[in-house]
Amino acid sequence: MSLSLPTRTVNRAWRLSALLLLCVCSIRRARAEATLFLEEPYSYDGALAGTGHAAVYLSGLCAETPVKLRLCRADETGVVLSRYHRVAGYDWIAIPLVPYLYAVEKEEDIPLFADKKMVAFLRDRYRRNYLEKLIPDLPNGGAPPGDWYELVGASYLRTIYAYEIETTPALDAALIRKLNSGPNHDRFNLITANCSDFARMIIDFYHPHAVHRSIIGDLGVTTPKQLARTLSRYSHHHPELQSSSFAIAQVPGTTPRSKPVHGVTECGLTAKKYMLPLFALHPYIAGSLIAGYLGHGRFDPSKHTLILNATDDLDLPPTRADRRNYQSRLQELTQSATSVTSVSPGAAASEHRWESQLAAAEPAIDATGKPAVQVSVDGEIKGVGIARTNILTATTDSEFAIGLVEARLREELKPAIIRKTARSDVENDLLLLERLLAQQARELAAAALARETSYNAAHPPSNESASRSNPIP
Repeated sequence: MSLSLPTRTVNRAWRLSALLLLCVCSIRRARAEATLFLEEPYSYDGALAGTGHAAVYLSGLCAETPVKLRLCRADETGVVLSRYHRVAGYDWIAIPLVPYLYAVEKEEDIPLFADKKMVAFLRDRYRRNYLEKLIPDLPNGGAPPGDWYELVGASYLRTIYAYEIETTPALDAALIRKLNSGPNHDRFNLITANCSDFARMIIDFYHPHAVHRSIIGDLGVTTPKQLARTLSRYSHHHPELQSSSFAIAQVPGTTPRSKPVHGVTECGLTAKKYMLPLFALHPYIAGSLIAGYLGHGRFDPSKHTLILNATDDLDLPPTRADRRNYQSRLQELTQSATSVTSVSPGAAASEHRWESQLAAAEPAIDATGKPAVQVSVDGEIKGVGIARTNILTATTDSEFAIGLVEARLREELKPAIIRKTARSDVENDLLLLERLLAQQARELAAAALARETSYNAAHPPSNESASRSNPIP
């Protein structure tokens, strides 16, 4: 999975031009690039500060070990570097791109819909396979506590905005020497050495003075949003450098959706719990916050942003008209599904039943090594694939698979989520649901025929009834 494509999107015309370019250009390129990841906040960060997280994806650097770098081979896609706190005592750790985003090794293994149990299962499986030396099991064999979970599966927790800029292989090699030879000990400090400070150091190594902190907007603290704002401006002023920006959507699931990212003064200005007391007690400070926001806080990473879809292309988010059409199509499909089943419990009851099945389901890996779940169906345990490449397997439970794709579509079509979703992903999900419903209809027809055949074999017609049904003239 590579993340390079030269696009500059400032209005609809530019976005349409970029989309046309995608029809003839692959997203993969044989050149080096550094990509700043601006990651939306979640959990306590989303509720309190809202500054999010920063990391850097480097397409030319790969991991000999999680703490030792080398140049990538032709078939490799690079690593994500970030500063961590309380993870095996290291300052930075390198994780391959796909595992960093999804906690799986291959793009085709990404789950269509994930709950907390599945996310924890995939993360721990990757830890046991590749990070056991850094993060060993507990004495009882269980997964250890701590912040190591931030190493893998970032896209289950948040939407990520990517800002890519061209680099050179020579600088890649120089950065490898610098990081491999330098100290790598935990030095995290929220104010002076946070994740954004590390990302700033990496970007600055390739392009000196391209990014910087803001004294007014962030009170001197380096923040992910400030890095994105300054790198975006730097790219605009250096058109000779190939650059792009796009979003990597949060995987649909039951985990809470991430929140918009803010700077320091913006957090104070946009949160009533902070701003109202400041206006009442310190109006001059409140006025300074407003001035800082007007100068630095209006940068919106989600504005005019293309979305990376499931096939590694960039696409537009659906329009309002698209959303209405998709909702109508989803309703038509679900109504047609109930018409071919003997029991039609209604949409709400069906959704509740599926959610109960999901809560009881256990994460698993199928025979091909892809993520799946085990569900109980009429007292029988069945496996259900949950990736695009195994959800249509004939041996799985169609009803659960249909519910999973419906849940994904309901999540994608929410007003707050639709602008972070690729239009082609929604269309492909509707086609997938249609295929699953057709598969279910075939299964029901085959089951009905089997029952009829079994009944006829057990109850052959008598000679008398046969005579009545076939009278001799």
